[in-house]
Amino acid sequence: MEGFHKYFSFTCFKGKVKEIIRGDVVSEIDVETPWGIVTSVITTRSVDQLELKIGSDVVALVKSTEVSIAKL
Repeated sequence: MEGFHKYFSFTCFKGKVKEIIRGDVVSEIDVETPWGIVTSVITTRSVDQLELKIGSDVVALVKSTEVSIAKL
């Protein structure tokens, strides 16, 4: 991952897969990080190819072209 940020601008969250909700085409992946749960929707084919399971160590990569603000 060291050279990864040289070409791409991502925010990365290391964590473990907490839950996988499988669908026929897409699946929802909940990743538990020190900052809270990050949820990703990826293809079910990708879940299988990455061999994701509950407890798998992963990195959630977040890329956005805009930033939204919510009042706490």
